[in-house]
Amino acid sequence: MTDHPSDRAARDHSATKQDADTPVYDHATGGWGSLKGVAHIFSEKPSAVALKILGGLNKPKGVMCSSCAWAKPADPATFEFCENGAKATLWELDRKKVGAAFMDQHSVSELKTWHDHDLEASGRLTEPMRYDAESDRYVAVSWEEAFAGIGRTLREMDPKEAVFYASGHAGLEASFLYALFARAMGHQNLPQSSNMCHETTSVNLKSFIGTPVGTCTLEDFEHCDAIFFFGQNTGTNSPRFLHQLKAAVERGCRIVTFNPLRERGLVEFVDPQDPMQMVSGKSTQISERYYQVKPGGDIAVLAGLMKCVLAAEEAAPGTVLDHDFIASETEGFDETVAAVRAAPWSEIEQHSGLTRAMIEEAAEIYLSADRAIGIYGMGLTQHVNGWLNLGMLCNLLMMRGNMGRKGAGISPVRGHSNVQGQRTVGVGEKSSHMPAGKLRELFGIEAPTEDGLNAVHACEGVLDGSVKAMVSLGGNLIRALPDRQRLEEAWPSLRLTVHIATKLNRSHLVPGQESYLLPCLGRTDEDIQASGAQVVTMEDSLSHVSASVGQATPPSEHVLSETAIVARMAQAVLDPNPRLDWEGWTANYDRIRDLIAACFPDDFAGFNERMFEPGGFYRGNPVRERTWQTESGKAQFTAPMTLSALGQAPSAREMTLITLRSNDQFNTTIYGYSDRLRGLEGCRMVVLMNRDEIARLGLEEGREVSLTCAIEDGVTRRVDGLTVTAYDLPPGCVAGYYPELNPLVPLAYHEKNSATPAYKGTPVHVLP
Repeated sequence: MTDHPSDRAARDHSATKQDADTPVYDHATGGWGSLKGVAHIFSEKPSAVALKILGGLNKPKGVMCSSCAWAKPADPATFEFCENGAKATLWELDRKKVGAAFMDQHSVSELKTWHDHDLEASGRLTEPMRYDAESDRYVAVSWEEAFAGIGRTLREMDPKEAVFYASGHAGLEASFLYALFARAMGHQNLPQSSNMCHETTSVNLKSFIGTPVGTCTLEDFEHCDAIFFFGQNTGTNSPRFLHQLKAAVERGCRIVTFNPLRERGLVEFVDPQDPMQMVSGKSTQISERYYQVKPGGDIAVLAGLMKCVLAAEEAAPGTVLDHDFIASETEGFDETVAAVRAAPWSEIEQHSGLTRAMIEEAAEIYLSADRAIGIYGMGLTQHVNGWLNLGMLCNLLMMRGNMGRKGAGISPVRGHSNVQGQRTVGVGEKSSHMPAGKLRELFGIEAPTEDGLNAVHACEGVLDGSVKAMVSLGGNLIRALPDRQRLEEAWPSLRLTVHIATKLNRSHLVPGQESYLLPCLGRTDEDIQASGAQVVTMEDSLSHVSASVGQATPPSEHVLSETAIVARMAQAVLDPNPRLDWEGWTANYDRIRDLIAACFPDDFAGFNERMFEPGGFYRGNPVRERTWQTESGKAQFTAPMTLSALGQAPSAREMTLITLRSNDQFNTTIYGYSDRLRGLEGCRMVVLMNRDEIARLGLEEGREVSLTCAIEDGVTRRVDGLTVTAYDLPPGCVAGYYPELNPLVPLAYHEKNSATPAYKGTPVHVLP
């Protein structure tokens, strides 16, 4: 802890250097590259409103970014947005328009041949439309016709045959009404985009420490001595986080990263808001150590780190483990220690792809830190044994009492801007997601008691015919799902599909027997209702809630807010109930926030008064008070039953597939074809592998190959037309882009407790 950061960076440069013989971006993240990355999104000179919105992005009384969910500091920088945030904002402020005239020129069959980028780049949706099978086109309908048709069809079916999906775009107000609507209708089929990414956290973290969300706040990054990253790509998925990491490193915090790819955001960073760095080009080294763990090898790494902690305790009894914390706050420690001790180093090295010396080197940094934070992303959650990945990270932190105190804790970095908040206000398939007693007291509703369908189970229902309607509040569900080919073939059998969206995407091109496309306001748009201008709110990944004020003129007078669309659908479906004042709630969103506070008083007391607090108001987290809302009332140590997170060990001819997002996309939205931070340009149909593996498989760079799923379940899953591209990866694995490679992942191949698809660990064959 006494080294100067620049000295450590020079000494440890070899720990973070990418194989120079493969594609590489040899500049720091941020800097001039980020500014150039934003430039290509401008199809025309940005308007004064666009510049105003960007200037106020993520600040009080401004627009909250519709890209990632990273926290908003109470004392924001001059420009509190990143490259991806600028792209998302300008993408939504698109002046091109897609309405009935556009659809008249393009059949759905033709649009299916377009790339995802080109579909969204067509412009903003401007009027409600219904799919006409005879002409194979979407045609204009009035809002009254749309709601009447949707209402008629939903009323005719068993409520449990309908599924209400939500992406992370909609604010807390629309999300709460959506969850209320579903339960008033008589079902809890409320899958959410979290089901495809961080549901492993929501389900398993609650079992381990009693909270479904991370425990850290921005303040913790000002006091931690070490940060350990697992499976998270900060530079692409949450670039604003780099500012906290830079500050932490510069005050002496030590950062260690475990990830199969060397992602530039965790290697080095030039702060675009630091004039000296921009002029000099001198970067801040982020990771002191960077280890390219094999896919599925995190359990083994964590077992090795735990062995090192135990060895240090044996060498200096009473000085390493936090014995008081373990004894008073946890259970399961002895069983966990026995399992870790029994794990041989030879197997740890085999599964992790790292040497014992590397793991001991990382452990020295953990042991030197009084306060440590564990950060993780989908590289940890999207595995069959993702639950154990998470349990082992909790184990490591709890051994030294790194839970429930300043500068320590566990922090998943979530993607979509309000995906965590939607779950907080009831969007979820479980009864526990929305208090039945409050629904009865406030609205006279007897909510269903049986759990509904998550994303995987809803898709199984589409395949077997038990699901008959799919309503989507935002998102591009078909494109985001695993087993996409099978689902696209089954989707048209649905009796009803409804899409609430800002832009055209591929899911809209797989209509059910009756299908509606309903245009909604974006986060950047003014939302004017009967009582005047409205604001919406969202929760960030550190559990702070902020208000967002739209400022742009909507693309059309026919576009409604998400809140208004949900309310009017509910009115069309449900029997009249004077306690369900959908019209009044639409007129004034303050009333919806009062309802949220009434339903969730511990989290949202004084909601309307607090929503403009700089940095957002904190919902709180019981773990920070060392209150463990688990079955036992204590934090749970978890004994490792295996050293691999993979569902099945790959054979000699199999490779493990990792799916990736590029620098030029956010979730399924493709802004362009540049993956600048990986040195890859121009084409997304690639398969990455290291040079030795290319030679071992008898291939060569530039050759076109196919990937097939190696899981034998009677279904053939194949993606053709992939170009072999040498890249710096561990042996035994290949990588390619999400969502293009989603068809290779079986719907049933998922994390065992949460059904999160195993996008980071699917066995595949590479075929010439």
